Amino acid sequence: MHKVMKLSLVGCLLLGLASCAGKTTVTRVDTDTVQDLSGNWNDTDSRLVSSRLVNDMLSRKWLTKYQVKYGKNPVVIVGQVRNLSHEHINIRTFIADMERELINSGEVEFVASKVERSEIRGERADQADNASMDTRNVSGEETGADFMLKGQINTIFDAAGDTQVKYYQIDLTLISLKDNRKVWLGQKKIKKVLEKSSFR
Repeated sequence: MHKVMKLSLVGCLLLGLASCAGKTTVTRVDTDTVQDLSGNWNDTDSRLVSSRLVNDMLSRKWLTKYQVKYGKNPVVIVGQVRNLSHEHINIRTFIADMERELINSGEVEFVASKVERSEIRGERADQADNASMDTRNVSGEETGADFMLKGQINTIFDAAGDTQVKYYQIDLTLISLKDNRKVWLGQKKIKKVLEKSSFR
């Protein structure tokens, strides 16, 4: 009986140690807090790049020329933004950051993306069959975009000894859907220097 009690105590002790070793501490921080853990592209890069490029785009002459000529804000859609970098970058969050900056500026109108339009058209078709005449939204009254914003992200990495340099270049182009003219070219560069004991 005495031996059984000893084994039980040892078991409880090991179980307690195991639970302490696996404990995870979580600290909630403000989403604007800059935290560079690995040196890779992160939420801060996405937010700052989208903000600066959109602000630059909206400060150029193409916008005032359009507003003066047509007496309204241009309608913009975000097309493909390609990740040609060496690392995984969540392009969807970058596009979402740009869309938010554009919409909140009040200087341009915005229409749904190609994927979003497909879902909306499905809902409209369903309304045609099932919604009352007073509440249904009919097809053929969509707003067409005047300009498409496209872009790509490229990287150059270099390393020597304990130092690594990460260089990101983000290029955006605003193209007129009427005549394919490129009315604005934007570029933002980010250079990060990492000092580590080992990159392997």
